[in-house]
Amino acid sequence: MKETPQASAVGRALLILECLDNSRRGLNISEVSRKLEIPKSSTHVIMVTLERMGYVQRRPESLKYTLGLRAYALGQGMMKNLSVSEVALPHMRVLVDQLHLPAHLAVPDGDQGVYIQKVEAPGLLKIDTYIGRRMDLHCTGVGKVILAFGPPEIPERLLAKQVYIRYTRNTITTPRQLRREMERVRKQGYALDDEEEELAVRCVAAPVVQPGKGFVAALSVSGTVTQIPMEQVERTAERLREAATAIFGASEARGEE
Repeated sequence: MKETPQASAVGRALLILECLDNSRRGLNISEVSRKLEIPKSSTHVIMVTLERMGYVQRRPESLKYTLGLRAYALGQGMMKNLSVSEVALPHMRVLVDQLHLPAHLAVPDGDQGVYIQKVEAPGLLKIDTYIGRRMDLHCTGVGKVILAFGPPEIPERLLAKQVYIRYTRNTITTPRQLRREMERVRKQGYALDDEEEELAVRCVAAPVVQPGKGFVAALSVSGTVTQIPMEQVERTAERLREAATAIFGASEARGEE
């Protein structure tokens, strides 16, 4: 009989790491066990082992676990090999200087997106994101851009689902709503996450596209609803499109694939 990922220790450990990576606030052992349908005793043993090795860490004030620094380090070598992240960096810094908002660059990874570059904005208020963070596509700015402009097989798989995870009252939860949103994003040339993944947070995103080569990545800025008021969304999107065009020009100059 073929062994499923849930049946092997290695598979379970990887599923636990992915589960924690998708959680903003961390999960306790019971929550991980329930989400992954892994026996609680087995979950406990694996979590303790991962904690001992530095791949997960337990928050001192609670029983919740999050990814450890060693888990984050795993993907750094791969991220450095993604040349678009290096090419984009100086243009993202210009964008942050213009808008005073953190900028992100994301690419599709399976049925999710993953940040491959980030430039933090000055100030005390920080957005809880990091290079390597994965996110759902139906409720984020970069995710909507990936769906609208990226590989067609990704929206095909997502639209085949009947319902999506609801994070806030604004989250898109049905294929019909998502299809309509994708059409809007294509028409506008940019995407808006209006408190759809997290309340009080907005994100504006635009595609980085190379003529003849297609979609490369999604570029975004994020902020609070006060930092990105609705009347400033169009202006913010225009700055993003300018930066995306500059990234493409730099990539062409360097002969990047």
